[in-house]
Amino acid sequence: MTREEAILRLRAAGCVFAEDEAAVLAEAAATGPALGALVERRCAGEPLEQVVGYADFGGVRVRLRPGVFVPRVRSELLVRVAVAEARSRPDPLVVDLCCGSGALGLAVRHRVPGITLHAADLDPVAVATARDNLGGNVHQGDLFAALPAELRGRITVLLANVPYVATRHLPFLPAEARDHEPRLALDGGDDGLTIFRAVLAGARDWLAPGGLLLSEITEAQTGPAIIAVDGNGLTPAVASDDDLDARVISARR
Repeated sequence: MTREEAILRLRAAGCVFAEDEAAVLAEAAATGPALGALVERRCAGEPLEQVVGYADFGGVRVRLRPGVFVPRVRSELLVRVAVAEARSRPDPLVVDLCCGSGALGLAVRHRVPGITLHAADLDPVAVATARDNLGGNVHQGDLFAALPAELRGRITVLLANVPYVATRHLPFLPAEARDHEPRLALDGGDDGLTIFRAVLAGARDWLAPGGLLLSEITEAQTGPAIIAVDGNGLTPAVASDDDLDARVISARR
């Protein structure tokens, strides 16, 4: 298949940015499967990033596998806030909890090379992918239970990009997410804050004095999230970026 044929096939499948996607697929095909095979996967609805095996995010190239959550551009706000905090602290220890591919931790480490970084996820495929990206210190398990005990009370920045889509809203997600990303990485329970509350419940024990928990929320979740932070004895703050359509809640010990 030529690139011109790929563009026509992608257009017919409804890809709005057919020319750009054909260029990315052609580059991947140069060293991997034939272009036609990649185009057919994309036309079947698989996210472009999973088809080519990477996503460019926050200044780094993140390796991906099929079925792993694709990092979103909006999450660059999480990275910015985490980087600012890590740079302000001596010998920062950063943990990327619910790490998926490890994209957040990788982007933070790229900008603050001196950090100690750990990451964890419940999904074994995500853990394998994060190890591709981060190397060591990637752990499998449920939230804090996955982390080495010696990190307790020492975490400077706790990145927790937990699932925050309300269960009733899952059917309205784009098909790329709904059909090709694990529900485990999307479903945040009744109001989208179930996993966030579970992280808050353990955060005081794991954060260092003055340590910061960061998580992504929607505008509608701001009030309940602040109440949850207060209720766990932490100090809340909210950052937002209209251009990214992003909102981050922080909880400081």
